Amino acid sequence: MLSDLKKIIHTAILTILRFLKGNGLDWFPIRDSFKQTNRATLSADLRAALNVSILCISQGIAFAVIADLPIHYGILCAAIAPIVAPVFSHSRHTILGPTNATSLMVFSFFAASHGMLHSDPLFYMPLLVFLVGVICVIGALFKVADILQYVSQSVLVGYITGAAILILTNQTKHLFGIAQAMKEGDIPTTFFTISEKTISLWEQFQWQPIVLGGGTLLLYLILQKKAKKLPNFVICLTLSSLVAFFLRRSVPAFSELITFDPILISNLRITPPQFSIDNVSSLLGISFSIAFLASLVNTVMAKSLSSKSGDTTNANQDMLSLGMANIATSFIAPIPASGSLTRSALNYESGAQTRFASIFAGLIALAGFFLLLKAPIIENIPKASLAALVIGIAFSLINWNNILTCLQATRDDAVVIVATISSCLLLPRLDHAIFIGVGLSLALFLKKASSPHLSEYEFGEDGDLLEVEDKKTRQNASISIVNVEGELFFGAADIFRTQVQLATNDPNLKIIILQLKNARHMDATSVLALKELSKDIRKKGIHLLLSGVTRDVYLVLKKSKALQTIQEGCDPSKGETNVFMHFQSNPNISTRDALIRAKELLGNHETNIKIFFDANKKTS
Repeated sequence: MLSDLKKIIHTAILTILRFLKGNGLDWFPIRDSFKQTNRATLSADLRAALNVSILCISQGIAFAVIADLPIHYGILCAAIAPIVAPVFSHSRHTILGPTNATSLMVFSFFAASHGMLHSDPLFYMPLLVFLVGVICVIGALFKVADILQYVSQSVLVGYITGAAILILTNQTKHLFGIAQAMKEGDIPTTFFTISEKTISLWEQFQWQPIVLGGGTLLLYLILQKKAKKLPNFVICLTLSSLVAFFLRRSVPAFSELITFDPILISNLRITPPQFSIDNVSSLLGISFSIAFLASLVNTVMAKSLSSKSGDTTNANQDMLSLGMANIATSFIAPIPASGSLTRSALNYESGAQTRFASIFAGLIALAGFFLLLKAPIIENIPKASLAALVIGIAFSLINWNNILTCLQATRDDAVVIVATISSCLLLPRLDHAIFIGVGLSLALFLKKASSPHLSEYEFGEDGDLLEVEDKKTRQNASISIVNVEGELFFGAADIFRTQVQLATNDPNLKIIILQLKNARHMDATSVLALKELSKDIRKKGIHLLLSGVTRDVYLVLKKSKALQTIQEGCDPSKGETNVFMHFQSNPNISTRDALIRAKELLGNHETNIKIFFDANKKTS
């Protein structure tokens, strides 16, 4: 029995190893960077890392504030994720860390779950981030990232726009000095409830944070317009902190200005995820949402950078790096990491050459974090100033050109972006909002894909197969040629069957020839529909012939036994068949052979050719 158990374990290990080897993932791609490294690349990577590290620290603080988590979570995640991710990533310019999109999703989940969870959100964060990482790794193993191309860009634009509006709305409580009052009673979680409660507290607005925060925001917007390449976030935060430092000590009215608590070394500890069935079940939905969103953003960002650098992309490899980075940060800095477009773009524009630029940026950011532990910096940052800068970031996320493009491109894109933005503003949880956007996007895609196009054809004077442009040229005849083009998966089966049955209403019809050379993705549902169609029209005395049958379609018909139904009445010994294969060198030869078979079935009598008219097709 022990030997049998060893065989089972050995077989399982070999199976896993074969799977890992055959899925196309590289578990140590950074070795290529070692081969490319020299003095010039190291110098370029260090220069880029210095620029990026400043942004890592500042955005780490901002996104921790958005998620309503301790500041050191954001800084450490912004340092650790860029160190771990390049070991597994394909892209050499990607910088991972906390982002506005994932941070706001974390905030919305815990805000909406207030009173439903038995502990503080900080208790759940290590497990949440760990689950995000595991889901991404599993997704990479099964090449789930390839599916992300079917998600409409309108979903991402809509989500980022809705999230940006919610970010700036939620940060006004710090700008108006009513953060404590907002926590009293029912905590608002949607755009409208937050706005309503903010307005209701207008009598408690404090002018001091409004003046300081408003000045900070104005300075930031001016610098972003006049000197966009400067680290404007850091400049504005530093200047406003210095101004606040002197105001708090010299102007009595500013003495109560609220700042952040200092980062204490006692708060820094490795916290393993707290596994339990209840905890996992509570966090599984939000984990999938964050993993999906992070992977989608990461894929879009990597493609954007590769189009500039000329590099290739591997979405599944980058999804693996995303998963490993989140698993690493879950123990020390539990806040979800994703690809940052601003940090990654800065890395590229700063001249980064290899993956080591990301690692150097993470190490410098980590050194900067320990400097913050020693120097009295964090405790002198006013919450109003940081809230104002977060609002500035939120404004920059709203891309009006992208929004207009989505609204004007097609009706489906307009529906998707409006539904996604509306869901972000109306629903208390953003993971529900993005699922609505994705679900609607896929539903509209399936609707398009499930409408195969059926065209009318006739033979020209030279024997060429030509598409009929005017339905008036059709004649009553005993043969109908139906060209099927498009998807024949389950969603299209009923439409396909219904449209073909329209051709059988003519009492003169004796033969239907289905051209399938441009039909794709036939599945069990469409095969069953074809079998039923063959039986139904045979009862009417009509023969069904298939021409242009590709190898893939033929194999599906053979394995499903549908071929026997279609070939009914044929004598193989005489070379009779109702199925004619597609030849790439001569696409029309199968239709010619089908016509010869049709004349045999009709007794070789002279016959006109009727071209099928698609009732759903617009004609002049």
